[in-house]
Amino acid sequence: MAPHLTGKPKLLWFDLTHDRSTRELVAQFEDACDCTLAKNAMLPSGEQVDMICIHFDRPDTPGLRRLLEIKRTAPTIPITMFTVQHSEELAVWAMRSSVWEYMVLPLPANERKRYLTAVVQLCELRRTANGRGKTAQIDHAPTLPDSIRLTSGHQKHQALSHIMLYIDQHFRESIDQRDLAKRCGMTTFRFSRLFKEANGLGFTDYVLNKRMSFAKELLDNSQMPITSIGYEAGFKDPSYFARAFKQYASCTPSEYRSAQQLRVASPSQAVPDEASTAALDSLVQSLEG
Repeated sequence: MAPHLTGKPKLLWFDLTHDRSTRELVAQFEDACDCTLAKNAMLPSGEQVDMICIHFDRPDTPGLRRLLEIKRTAPTIPITMFTVQHSEELAVWAMRSSVWEYMVLPLPANERKRYLTAVVQLCELRRTANGRGKTAQIDHAPTLPDSIRLTSGHQKHQALSHIMLYIDQHFRESIDQRDLAKRCGMTTFRFSRLFKEANGLGFTDYVLNKRMSFAKELLDNSQMPITSIGYEAGFKDPSYFARAFKQYASCTPSEYRSAQQLRVASPSQAVPDEASTAALDSLVQSLEG
């Protein structure tokens, strides 16, 4: 069992807003975290931080380019992107840029609590993962938006809510879909159909994706042997884990880890290429449109 986190999580904040309002946002986290505002928007040399927080009000091309530069300079430190202006395109861009968390402002109290819980879990993993025992799951799935809470679809899927919590807590174990269907008072066929409607993935693919995301976090944040990571993620057969991971990430676990270590050892120059610049310009134009 992993020890409790010693000391508050250390958050380094970058103010990329136009109105320089980040101090007001930082104040919401100072009771639970050790918060530092980056001076001159620069990474302090030699300082150990658990999370880089980048605050936008209206993301523009220079600001988004700066986020990529920060990620290239400190590839092993997870990044949270806080933004007032939000769009589907921006959220997809953040996901593809491997931003660890994408937060839309203003933050409801439940979202702030969920985020802080996830940050503490991540810090425990990064500080104490040593390959012994079960590693705590990092659950930072967003809560459902208020706009769908009263829809008939949400009411229909509410029947799965307690089952989803169970899956998220036990996805590394053997879970029988038939047993879950019985818990919901459904046939296996109805459960399977409703599960896919609610999650966009079938039950087997959903569990597999959870396991792969967990394995990827261990590859990113620990030095555990790859075979041990497969077992930790719920795979009893190392060869199946390797095949499944390659299908999920388009590379083997060892190739993924080697690429990550190479990025850490030799971070690329923080100069975006023409394609990246064009993509950023297009994204910003869509936000302004």
